[in-house]
Amino acid sequence: MHAPDRRLPYAHPARLILILSLTPTVGLGIGRFAYSLVLPDMRDSLGWSYSAAGFMNTINAVGYLAGALIASKLIERFGLSAAVRWGTLACVVSLALCAMSGNFVILSFARLLGGVGAAIAFVASGALAAMIAQSRPERANFLLSLFYAGPGLGILSSGLIAPFVLQAFGPGSWWIVWWAMTLLAVAMTIPLLLAPIDTKADIADAATPTKFAIWPVLIYLAGYFLFGAGYIAYMTFMIAYVRDAGGGAVAQSAFWCLIGASAFVTPWVWRGVLARNSGGVSTAVILGVNATGAALPLFGHSTAWLAASALVFGVSFFAVVGSTTAFVRFNYPPSEWPAGIAAMTIAFGIGQTLGPIAVGAITDTLGNLSYALNVSAAMLALGAVLAAFQGKLDAKSA
Repeated sequence: MHAPDRRLPYAHPARLILILSLTPTVGLGIGRFAYSLVLPDMRDSLGWSYSAAGFMNTINAVGYLAGALIASKLIERFGLSAAVRWGTLACVVSLALCAMSGNFVILSFARLLGGVGAAIAFVASGALAAMIAQSRPERANFLLSLFYAGPGLGILSSGLIAPFVLQAFGPGSWWIVWWAMTLLAVAMTIPLLLAPIDTKADIADAATPTKFAIWPVLIYLAGYFLFGAGYIAYMTFMIAYVRDAGGGAVAQSAFWCLIGASAFVTPWVWRGVLARNSGGVSTAVILGVNATGAALPLFGHSTAWLAASALVFGVSFFAVVGSTTAFVRFNYPPSEWPAGIAAMTIAFGIGQTLGPIAVGAITDTLGNLSYALNVSAAMLALGAVLAAFQGKLDAKSA
């Protein structure tokens, strides 16, 4: 039987979860997504094709997949808090490497390292956040959703910095942006290194390795795979799409910041949906909205369409990830949460590994970034359909 009361060890659960949210802020919001802000300048300066540009996010996703595959073993050996901290520090190192060289191999290694670190840190911090949220059962879903606002902070802060650094220093200044992102990540890593996230014995028990049955949730994992493939196509190429449509630094920053800022209202917008133990229906609803956001730019290049796309996509994007953690929390005992979150992350990782380079190749062949958005929206919509067919699992052990 699990510990009957987890209230006392966590006097400030919201504060701890917000600190833990800095893990995906650094690993995803900055480490992965800031690449989209410098992609156009890197592509022009380094002479990359769209396929080569997509490969940089593919290799990052390969690292993320590898990190997800080894996360449970590392957590078992070193503990959750160590995995959070060392994984995040690996992301900081990867950002610094991106600033040091334009060599394709070095940049590929840096993106690979960032992916590995981000996945390990995300699985560990996600499990920690779920445990801390459970200490307040009546607020657990809201508390857990705070964790998934983390990437939004990274997107918002990088969106306020990168386009204007590029504008100030001119073409070829992509490496200066990477240094700025490195300093930003360092500042956000310090609270993680200082926070008391490694003193709770009951959390350590959650790292006990368990077997995770794939078959009962196969269709749900397939839907999440399609989300991974579809969202990354949008996030990789939308800044290039905005620039090609004539958007300068202000337009690019505004678009990116709208995505990031919309994440902050996610806990309130989706609070009721995330609280429902409805199998895959909650994920399907949110993913359907996400697909709609990805499709909106296809109706026109106007500011209104692009702003609506950023807002709709952003407010649902992070909630999809949150819904999978809620699904694991509803359907599995706490001892299986790290394994369950890792399984979801692996499916997601496979999707985002294949997405960027495949969509980049399609764009190179057809010569229009609109096709990237078509493919993105279609995959997200199909993922929503598959998730809707996932039923609730048998009652979890108490």
